[in-house]
Amino acid sequence: MKNIFLLVILALHSPSVLALAITELFKDEHGVRNWQHLANYTGGTLLILLTIVTIYLLIARRRLRHANRELTAIRNELETRVQRRTATLDESNKLLQESNRLLEEEISQHVITTDQLRASESYINDILTSMPLMLVGLDKDGRVTHWNKQIEMVSGVSSADALGKTLQQAYPKMAVLPEEIQESIDRNRIIHLKKSLRSLYHYDITIYPLQGQEAGVVILVDDVTKQTVAENMLIHNDKMSFMGELASTMAHDINLPLQAFMTDLRYFQQSLSDPSVIETLHASGSEQAEKLDHIVTDMSAKGEQVSAIINNLLAFARSRSGIKQMADIVEVMESTISLADEVISVCGHLPFKQINLERAFEQNLPLLPCYITELKQVFLSLFRHACHALALKEEVTDFEPTIKIILSENYDNLWVKIQHNGLGLTAEEQMNLFEPYFADDSAAEDADAGQRLSFSYYIVTEQHEGHMAVTSDVELGTTIHIQLPIRS
Repeated sequence: MKNIFLLVILALHSPSVLALAITELFKDEHGVRNWQHLANYTGGTLLILLTIVTIYLLIARRRLRHANRELTAIRNELETRVQRRTATLDESNKLLQESNRLLEEEISQHVITTDQLRASESYINDILTSMPLMLVGLDKDGRVTHWNKQIEMVSGVSSADALGKTLQQAYPKMAVLPEEIQESIDRNRIIHLKKSLRSLYHYDITIYPLQGQEAGVVILVDDVTKQTVAENMLIHNDKMSFMGELASTMAHDINLPLQAFMTDLRYFQQSLSDPSVIETLHASGSEQAEKLDHIVTDMSAKGEQVSAIINNLLAFARSRSGIKQMADIVEVMESTISLADEVISVCGHLPFKQINLERAFEQNLPLLPCYITELKQVFLSLFRHACHALALKEEVTDFEPTIKIILSENYDNLWVKIQHNGLGLTAEEQMNLFEPYFADDSAAEDADAGQRLSFSYYIVTEQHEGHMAVTSDVELGTTIHIQLPIRS
């Protein structure tokens, strides 16, 4: 048996060896092949091989079935996983589709909201652009964030140039001070201001502090120049009417007792001219006669002086006219001086008559189209202003109070200069001399016709379309310059 297995092994390893072994194995002792043994051996070998193959096939089939069962299980598991994954993907797809639908709705809503915001922003910009007020927005650092069309037109500074700059850098002429803006922010309250630029433009200014997280202010500037001019005109007309009525009333009230006094004085003079009375007076003593004659003459002169005052007041009251008249500026000035001698009788402790007047009138000055009464009021106000300054300086030093009046023609304009050597004006007083507004009540209390010339400025610049300016030195005095066009 061992030989057979060895033979099988050798046969498997070497076919030539196997053939040789088989040949030698199946020979008898005589060297003759035994074919019966060879057939039996071959059949047995084949049977063994078939058995081995059969066993191998059974084992392989078993393994195959086991593998099939595992593959089936794997397939079933994979199918289950695929079904689960498919269900998950379906659910994800549904969720994705729902998300897409919601996202589309949200995008549509955002588009609508964006359109509404753009329309609202455009509407607000249209409002800011069309509004007649000047609007400036400032952040907490005082830099410009908003600059509407109206302030672009007034300032000449475009929005692109103004944004990001401070208010002083963007528009230095703006009448709002940084301290006022900071006060509104610190106190968190609205501030209202009234400002004027060179007395030509008048503004109502409102500073609104912002209430949001970003601190800052919004400045609204309303140009009330026309309104202010109209109000000044009404006030001026009322003032002129009142002055005319007052002058007329005073003249008539004084004129009645004056006429009675003058009548009695003339009768007394006529009585003194009687020869018999003269002889009696000379008989009683020449000294008494001369004294009585001096008293009567003085009384007559003063009566005539009072009569002249009344005539000036009546002329002032009656000369008001709604149209311009051609007038001789020298006559107007002389008439005003005469009126000032009586109307401005005392200013402090300095009578107007005691002031030294110097006249420098150019010869052959042309006639001036003007409102005579209003022009006289201007000159009276300037004389009163000069008197006030002269009286203040006289209180602290000895000097000769002098007012110099200069009338001249230059380039189709009449120039009027009124100089005095009284107490001059400070820089702040010069800036506010023609202003109609006052900073507080205390300033308003001091603002009278002797210190403020807003009405005079209005008469010269608005009614006569001229110009008015002041130059002053505290030690040397003040000069008021008036330029009046000859051709209206």
